[in-house]
Amino acid sequence: MLCFLRGMAFVPFLLVTWSSAAFIISYVVAVLSGHVNPFLPYISDTGTTPPESGIFGFMINFSAFLGAATMYTRYKIVEKQNQTCYFSTPVFNLVSLVLGLVGCFGMGIVANFQELAVPVVHDGGALLAFVCGVVYTLLQSIISYKSCPQWNSLSTCHIRMAISAVSCAAVVPMIVCASLISITKLEWNPKEKDYIYHVVSAICEWTVAFGFIFYFLTFIQDFQSVTLRISTEINGDI
Repeated sequence: MLCFLRGMAFVPFLLVTWSSAAFIISYVVAVLSGHVNPFLPYISDTGTTPPESGIFGFMINFSAFLGAATMYTRYKIVEKQNQTCYFSTPVFNLVSLVLGLVGCFGMGIVANFQELAVPVVHDGGALLAFVCGVVYTLLQSIISYKSCPQWNSLSTCHIRMAISAVSCAAVVPMIVCASLISITKLEWNPKEKDYIYHVVSAICEWTVAFGFIFYFLTFIQDFQSVTLRISTEINGDI
């Protein structure tokens, strides 16, 4: 059986594939429509103008839902593992979940408030999504080390921490350079004074975004041993 068909592994697998498709499809449509420059647009640039804005909004909204479902399932997995063999305070796991859900909420804001229409709201959502997402991966990496070797292999812990470290290193220059840009627009000329800030910020943004994707890819093995059970009870006379 394929690894992503075992247990709940389909949830992070669907999150990874759907989010990757959201970024790539929106980018391709935006470039082919002539709405953005093929070289390093912001992710949000590829979802600003119709028709790609509709694709981007729909797909990122669903990615936010899948992200929340993945994070909550991960929270329950760690909670059960911790009950079996105590390795970390439950508050640590709960804080990680809350930050992750806030990040998903930020993704929803990014999806529904376009960059040029309401830039302040859009940028606030992006800040929530990226900062809370990076902190979530960092906390989950620490939890992975604490639960090693019983629940995670050392190599998995190293991979998660490496992705977290790269994402943390990229999110700071992304925010700094974005804050130095004096105007919000889709097309840039290399001769413009803010162009270098745009390039650095865009590179960091794509790095963090795909860092999240690769990070959730490491959850697939953990989710294989989890099953979903729905129980229905009807009370009263029929």
